[in-house]
Amino acid sequence: MNAPYTLHYAPDNASLVIRLALEEMGLPYETRLVDRRQNEQDGKAYRALNPNGLIPVLETPNGPIFETAAILLWLADKHGQLAPPPDSPDRAAFLKWLFFASNTLHADMRILFYAEKYIDAAQADTLRQGIRPRLRQHLRNLDDLAATAPDWLSDDHPSVLSYYLACQIRWVALYPARADRTWFKLADTPHLQSILMRLDDRPATQAAMTAEGLGATPFTSPTYANPPEGSAT
Repeated sequence: MNAPYTLHYAPDNASLVIRLALEEMGLPYETRLVDRRQNEQDGKAYRALNPNGLIPVLETPNGPIFETAAILLWLADKHGQLAPPPDSPDRAAFLKWLFFASNTLHADMRILFYAEKYIDAAQADTLRQGIRPRLRQHLRNLDDLAATAPDWLSDDHPSVLSYYLACQIRWVALYPARADRTWFKLADTPHLQSILMRLDDRPATQAAMTAEGLGATPFTSPTYANPPEGSAT
């Protein structure tokens, strides 16, 4: 391994958050495409890294790490960037919202995106309709948080949580394909929108845009990924 980290990724998957964090921290890393069209995430080699078969995995000198929030927190603490340090008075608030994004918001997003995995396909649209009010409330709660402008979630100080939320909002605006998304408007969360506008222009985002074909404004006016390799689905 020439670089200390290898990111196993698929374009516009949760691995995008890790790529953005690595880029923002200025850390050298290699990438390995997990070809979802070939179901490589279910193969023996990938399952040896993550027995759950989910993307991403980050290989490190301390072994492979999976779960997006775990990777983000490990990187932030390891390199002292993009999060309040463990002895900071802001640490508790940062952690509760990071895990809210992972365990609550992202979990409910999975129900929206993959309703057929949770219920009979004939009732999937009903389940999606039912989860949307919860998602709207989650985003309102996060917008209220952003309005208080803590250093770790503000226009001027990106954090691993900033990038995580930016990707989640991107995905809510795009997926599932061909579904009704009129329930979501970024302008309804203006403080989050302001953060995303700044993130659109950061060098880390520009690098990810090129690598994964994300379009010119991946967070504030997203389009479907057109990656140079692999598939976003």
